[in-house]
Amino acid sequence: MLRFLRIRNLAVIESAEVEFESGFNVLTGETGAGKSILVEAVGLLLGGRASADLVRTGETHAVIEALFDHEGEEVALRREITSQGRSRSFINGGLATASALRDLSVRLAELHGQHEHQVLLDPLNHLPLLDDYAGLATSVAEVGEAWSVLRAVRDRLDRSRLDAKERSGRLELVSFQLAEIERAAPTPGEDDALAATRQVLANAERIHALCEEGYAGLYDRDDAVLSSLAGVWKRVGELAEIDPRFVPYVEARAGIKSQLEDLAFFLRDYAASVDASPQRLQEVDDRLVQVERLKRKYGPSLEDVLEKRQALIHERDLLDGPGVRVEELLEAEGAARSRYLALSAHLSSQRRSAAKGFARALEAILGELAMERARFEVRFSDTDQDGWGERGIDRAEFYVSPNPGEDLRPLARIVSGGELSRLMLALRTLGVGDGGGKTLIFDEVDAGIGGRVAEVVGAKLLELGGRFQVLCITHLPQIAARGHAHFRIEKGIEAGRTFTSVMRLSDDLRIDEIARMIGGSARTDAVRSTARALLGDRVATKAKGESERRKR
Repeated sequence: MLRFLRIRNLAVIESAEVEFESGFNVLTGETGAGKSILVEAVGLLLGGRASADLVRTGETHAVIEALFDHEGEEVALRREITSQGRSRSFINGGLATASALRDLSVRLAELHGQHEHQVLLDPLNHLPLLDDYAGLATSVAEVGEAWSVLRAVRDRLDRSRLDAKERSGRLELVSFQLAEIERAAPTPGEDDALAATRQVLANAERIHALCEEGYAGLYDRDDAVLSSLAGVWKRVGELAEIDPRFVPYVEARAGIKSQLEDLAFFLRDYAASVDASPQRLQEVDDRLVQVERLKRKYGPSLEDVLEKRQALIHERDLLDGPGVRVEELLEAEGAARSRYLALSAHLSSQRRSAAKGFARALEAILGELAMERARFEVRFSDTDQDGWGERGIDRAEFYVSPNPGEDLRPLARIVSGGELSRLMLALRTLGVGDGGGKTLIFDEVDAGIGGRVAEVVGAKLLELGGRFQVLCITHLPQIAARGHAHFRIEKGIEAGRTFTSVMRLSDDLRIDEIARMIGGSARTDAVRSTARALLGDRVATKAKGESERRKR
């Protein structure tokens, strides 16, 4: 579950912090207000591609941070993007690769809509979704185990076929390459960390000067800000005695003073922590050269170098292992192959039996979601040995025809963002891919619908909110009124700059926002009455949803 999201200097968002609720969260606002930027921010945290044009104009870098609850543990993610297009990722405070973020994202969240993180667009994900619907986890696990055995036997067979001279030469090369990598002992993300450290060390004198000036201006000079504030607070206190509207500022005094003191002491301590010696800069430069040399030889990325190390360890163990006669290995390979093919054929038969029922069930739900004429089909294709894998010998892809008269075509080529979101909503309604604890984010799910269908979509999203945390960007009041929590995203202009803000709405403000969604600028008493009626229904459904969530 996504508990907290903080964004700094991303596109039109200068600063935004949002605390989301469990269940169904809705985000609304005028077109162009920046709603989809929040979704893009989450996408970046989950390993999405970063680029310099995402950084707010005039700023040096953008920062996105989030706190997830996952299986009873907190997971803190952070992504920094510079105006030069470089990025750094952190998981629980430690440097991480974008690949590590993507691996983690599978367990944390899914984005559905106009963004590139869409499970359904990759045909490799279609077979697992069908397996999940058909309840084939046990059969898939048996095939995966048989595949591991077959692959291990084949690796040993390939190595055994090398003559003694080839074997010795290959082992010597593998051992040399492995020793070269292990002497350097690179760690994940080290190249990015070294580059960042070098940036600091190369600017050590300027950092010291800026920190000293900042510390003096806040704390150390006779006219320091913290000393001058005492007189300001005295005047504000006197004003509060006259007008209570100043009271909140008086109450915030301690917090503001504490933050300024923290900043002053951080400036002082940070300057002291920067090692400005030429020796330290030379050490970092030398290490960077060593890491870059490894990347050129075994990369191109440091992640590739680390993967190469594991592959070399595996090959060395195979080459250095006890010899086994080729005849024995051929016999073992034949037995492993026969078992794998038998299990795969049984799994393939189960899949084909389930595919038609899966398609009909999905079409029925899509009909409720304003895709009444949509046709859906799972198509299988034969594979040769190169296509065999841990999920068996099948290849499968979803084919769909959203509109009457159109041929069935691969899903990834023809559906719109809104249709794709509704298709995933239908799959989740069927319970497919129902890994609890995830955050499901829907953008454009309401594209091209309205009226009764909007109410159905809202009801299904609310139902999903009983099993997942759901975040949905919507333009429809029928959907927005169903949310357990409602956030409004607004865009404004201040001092010639565009700003986007995010606010959680109270019930009173929700009436105003729902009325805007119904009638635009014409928020008459009749429109507000309709908004109250929609939110009145929400009160009952919200109570029901909270009851279901307590039962989980």
